[in-house]
Amino acid sequence: MRVIEFISYDGKYPNLCSGTLTIRVGDAIHDVKYCMESGGKCFIDFDGEEVVERGDWKISAERFKSFLSNDEIKEVERLVNINVPWGCCGGCL
Repeated sequence: MRVIEFISYDGKYPNLCSGTLTIRVGDAIHDVKYCMESGGKCFIDFDGEEVVERGDWKISAERFKSFLSNDEIKEVERLVNINVPWGCCGGCL
């Protein structure tokens, strides 16, 4: 497997999941937009209160298949979960 490095992610409230993930794969830098999905959720409870639960990130494997192997995609997801605070920002409410 090639060396993969997390560089940055610029998603922020109110659309934490709508950012650009920048990674280095070997000597190449890749900017991948709209590739992350929060494992958290947001909803209105029975009392009408907004509830935001944070959860680990999932990445859209389809956005990476053209330049990463399946094992490398798993590594990117692992690095994202180490480097990006878990979402859900609640911006969808």
